[in-house]
Amino acid sequence: MRTAVVAALLGLGAFAVAAGLVLQLHSYPLLAKLQHDIDTVSVSEGEGVTAVVYPPGGMPEVRHNLRLTATTHVEGDLAAPEIKENGDVTVWKRATIVKEDAGKLVLSAEVRKICLDRRTGEAVAPCRGEFYETERGKRVTAEGRQLLQPGLNFVFPFDTEQRDHRWYDTVLKRPVDIHFAGEQLLQGLDVYRFTHTIPQTALDRFAVPGSLVGRPEPSVDVTQYYGVTRTLLVEPTTGAVLSVREDIRQELRTDTQDEGEGTPVFAGELRLTNASVAANADQVKANLPKLFVITTLPAVLWVSGAVLVAIGLVLLLVWRRGLVAGPLALVIGACLAGTITYGVTNASDPDDSLDLKNVVSSSNVDYGLR
Repeated sequence: MRTAVVAALLGLGAFAVAAGLVLQLHSYPLLAKLQHDIDTVSVSEGEGVTAVVYPPGGMPEVRHNLRLTATTHVEGDLAAPEIKENGDVTVWKRATIVKEDAGKLVLSAEVRKICLDRRTGEAVAPCRGEFYETERGKRVTAEGRQLLQPGLNFVFPFDTEQRDHRWYDTVLKRPVDIHFAGEQLLQGLDVYRFTHTIPQTALDRFAVPGSLVGRPEPSVDVTQYYGVTRTLLVEPTTGAVLSVREDIRQELRTDTQDEGEGTPVFAGELRLTNASVAANADQVKANLPKLFVITTLPAVLWVSGAVLVAIGLVLLLVWRRGLVAGPLALVIGACLAGTITYGVTNASDPDDSLDLKNVVSSSNVDYGLR
């Protein structure tokens, strides 16, 4: 009986420790990664917005008190050469179109394609085919090892830290520090709040019709200025961005105008709808139990396994029973745990279900572009 107790304690302890090691060293790198085949649609809305609209066949004009809808479609480009089963890089495309609700006129649109590190969410290079495009036929592409859209673009890293991160701003075309601003509850999830305010910044200088800026001249040279206050709510375990709120201010200024005196190009707030936030939260809630197995469970297994092994060794020394069965149970428990955990992990690998040999590039590259 004593021999059986010692063997059971040592075997179970070895099983727990070995399972924890495999989960940490093999399962976590294999499973905690961005998916290749993402395909999501999210919607943001804004009310009381002032913006420039483009009536068909007419001149651009400023309209007030608009209700806007911004639709964003993110999908994986499985045909990209960087996509490999269990590779470290994935490729995502994002198409966004902003319309005013009354006449369904397009205010702005963009399409982007980026290579991402599957664990940190950071843009990486080289990335063949990386681009961004805001007007049809005026696509900007990356060359060589150029990092065209550096920083975080879609998600935060797994196990997001409470510190500043570099978030890519699609208007400035560069990453900007976004600051950890606290924790809160969202849809029953503990989330991190990240915020930043980008002050009014000069962008391009160009000519516009005088009528757009209230001038009698046929053409007036102006400088476009842009500023935004952005708030992101991030689930830290997965790095998923659950909620986005952006208070955007853009205006056209002549050489004699100061901040606030120019013609507003866009002035208002866009935020993800409740339905989009709920859908994001539901997706995270479905993934968190899987991540618990490869993040928190290993530590639990190590502690409990170490305790069982320690007790077993003490009883082995005290009782002098199981001197052969005990070490054998250690080896069997460890081997059994490694085999089972390794096999279950590989069977759970989402990359295994993808057919990466028979895919074509997605067709949303012209989505919303004028």
